[in-house]
Amino acid sequence: MLEYKKDGWKAAISLAPGLILLAIFTFWPILNAFRMAFMNDYSMSSGKWDGVGIRNFIYIFKDPTFWTALKNTSIMVFISVPITIILGLLISVGLNSIKKLQSTFQTVFFLPYVTNTIALGLVFGAMFHQYDGFINQIFDQNTSWIGAGASYTNAMIVLMIYTVWNGLAFKIIVFLSGLQSIDKQYYQAAQIDATPRRRVFTKITVPLLSPMILYITITSLIGAFKAYSSVISIFGTGKYGPGADPKLLITVVGYVYEKLWASGVPLGEAAAGSLILFAIILAITIVQLQVGKKRVHY
Repeated sequence: MLEYKKDGWKAAISLAPGLILLAIFTFWPILNAFRMAFMNDYSMSSGKWDGVGIRNFIYIFKDPTFWTALKNTSIMVFISVPITIILGLLISVGLNSIKKLQSTFQTVFFLPYVTNTIALGLVFGAMFHQYDGFINQIFDQNTSWIGAGASYTNAMIVLMIYTVWNGLAFKIIVFLSGLQSIDKQYYQAAQIDATPRRRVFTKITVPLLSPMILYITITSLIGAFKAYSSVISIFGTGKYGPGADPKLLITVVGYVYEKLWASGVPLGEAAAGSLILFAIILAITIVQLQVGKKRVHY
């Protein structure tokens, strides 16, 4: 205790640069967003506003584009996240049972995680091109996936495939580290009892990986709710989907960006949109943590 008091100033000096940066670029923007969300007709250039209230939130909830963005984001969250987690877990179990070339396969699966998102989007754009795309050439068809004539369903399928594939890398690495830390005695006991592999997976592997499954689920849901770069990388900037409607695949984060940079739109509307997204993520995270208390085995 005395040693801590004597060297406390050293710790303060060491932590000060990081805390200062967090205060400037994280804590203050969050507090400022809360402040601006309740300022009616706030203008950053003039610094003026028309009273305090919930007008910005009312505008957001009355805007059809917001509900379109929320629908698109919800589809991405509740379809891509479960599929990615299940596939990541199954692939991890398969890789864990492979002894030869295991590190090579891990590197191959991890490559999308360290590759630039825009570059991956360009690759998918080329693969699903209407005329000379790789997918259409394989199936000998001329389907419009992401072009001007593409339907909402086709565009969403491409986006789902991209999201699932791009999200597998991190999950596989986390699950692999968890599998390798499980005590082999559990599997040896199950082998002695001639327990079927399916029962070993459901009764030993999944329960012992439940803390990591909870962590992956929470972080994946948060990441899916913040989806924006994946849509931009495939469909391009300034356009959120194919067809006549330029906002066909707009997400909540894309909606906030539009409000932020649109001329003549109060800055408080963008802040209100970000707070609504924050509230949704917070509510789902709290529910997951409450469920995790009963389902997760530490």
